[in-house]
Amino acid sequence: MRVLLIGANGYLGRFVADRLLADPAVQLTALGRGDDADVRFDLASGSPGALTRFLDAVHPGVVINCAGATRGGARELTRHNTVAVATVCEALRRSGCGARLVQIGCGAEYGPSQPGSSTAEDAVPRPGGPYGVSKLAATELVLGSGLDAVVLRVFSPAGPSTPAGSPLGRLAEGLRRAMQSGDGELKLGGLGVQRDFIDVRDVARAVHAASLSAAQGVINIGSGRAVRLRDAAAVLARVAGYGGALHELDGPSSPIRPTIGHPRTEPDHAAPAAYPYPDGCGSWQQADVRTARDRLGWRPRINLEESLADIWMEAACRI
Repeated sequence: MRVLLIGANGYLGRFVADRLLADPAVQLTALGRGDDADVRFDLASGSPGALTRFLDAVHPGVVINCAGATRGGARELTRHNTVAVATVCEALRRSGCGARLVQIGCGAEYGPSQPGSSTAEDAVPRPGGPYGVSKLAATELVLGSGLDAVVLRVFSPAGPSTPAGSPLGRLAEGLRRAMQSGDGELKLGGLGVQRDFIDVRDVARAVHAASLSAAQGVINIGSGRAVRLRDAAAVLARVAGYGGALHELDGPSSPIRPTIGHPRTEPDHAAPAAYPYPDGCGSWQQADVRTARDRLGWRPRINLEESLADIWMEAACRI
């Protein structure tokens, strides 16, 4: 099977590439803006015609789009997340390759949800910021393209290579600095939000499964369980061996203790954190992942503690 992977050098794309390269039945070609891509092409500025000629030459059976931007202003996000996808869709429509499209979407497309609820694919999207809007527009382009296509709405990815600027990446960096300087107390803010974290390697498995399936439409990819960021911080501290105290600036006055893996007897839905999580999804997000199970035969395998251990391992190497 010939697979064209767009965005292979990105956070998710690297793990998707590794997963596909491990499949002897896959012949992989990487397209992107970096020098390490097999073919250099900028989706945000390149023409659909140029991409069509490349598709006709390579003739892939599957095109996987992991490219996009998570930061920047509305204009930049629109270029890299929406215009780029319009280019892919138009090139595939013009091409004679008949390739299946696997588009990587994002849980931020849904926007804020009711605390305690699980968001299914039929929920009405109400993104709370320009990133979610740009990704939702891309999803609508794919769904309306008439192509054989599926959109995987990935919730909050975690694990190795987690960007330092992400909430979990910032937590790990804060711990690293505290341990390096010998600080016995680490003060943290904005940990009241709850998110559905999913390991990037499980995401790669889902992409691989989607490329082999006939499933179309939107499919959520998450763990199916919301975790409070303060609980993730406590587990990260334990994994790191940090013996100091963690104090939340805008939350409970008592030291933070880990509760991941221990269900609450009653839902604990606090007010939104003083410093909003940057995805525009408010205080709570949890995926309904039954569609991924039923249509892709996929379930998450890697628990959050393992993901956090890998995040810390990379941060510790900078000490």
